[in-house]
Amino acid sequence: MRVLVFARAPVAGAAKTRLMPALGGEGAAHLHRRLVRRALGMATGAGIGPVELWCAPDARHPFFAACRQDFGCTLHAQASGDLGARMRQALETGGVAGGAVGLPALVLGSDAPGLQAGTLQAAGRALHTGRDCVLVPALDGGYVLIGLAVSAPALFEAMPWGTETVLEQTRRRCRQQGLDLAEWPPVPDIDVPEDLVHCPPELWRDLRIDASAE
Repeated sequence: MRVLVFARAPVAGAAKTRLMPALGGEGAAHLHRRLVRRALGMATGAGIGPVELWCAPDARHPFFAACRQDFGCTLHAQASGDLGARMRQALETGGVAGGAVGLPALVLGSDAPGLQAGTLQAAGRALHTGRDCVLVPALDGGYVLIGLAVSAPALFEAMPWGTETVLEQTRRRCRQQGLDLAEWPPVPDIDVPEDLVHCPPELWRDLRIDASAE
């Protein structure tokens, strides 16, 4: 079971930009570092298979090298294209068009600190015991984890990423494709200042600034 963690380089002004009104550019980037490391610690602690860190815009940032050293993950550059194209490429890396080499696998972002190792373990078991797709919804209408045991490119094509309809459209496409879907309770992801109430205080309270002073 491959576990794929998606993350951007923690560059001020380019990482977690929607949190900048509360944390400023440097603070948002620093929180992103902490969230990525938390996600990697959770993923490796789940013990269900090798952990891969899929990096954007590439894998050359020193932060990624430090993650590889600290967590034993492998580093991979995300493909070009929208989020769907990048997830599909990562899920099926090493395979052929329409194939399922590289599966089963789980894909998760780095901005959902409420996601737990136990959920990854349960999702992995589901894929190993007959389920085709697993999802952990986000509170905003998207999802924080998707896993597949079979190739399902339709789940990633022409999807309105970043909108509140992603989860429901993914469910509908699973039904249309005849995929056996399992879901877990939703968890929040940390995208905008209002989401910080769902973030463990130790990850961000020391970063809070008057961003208007920047």
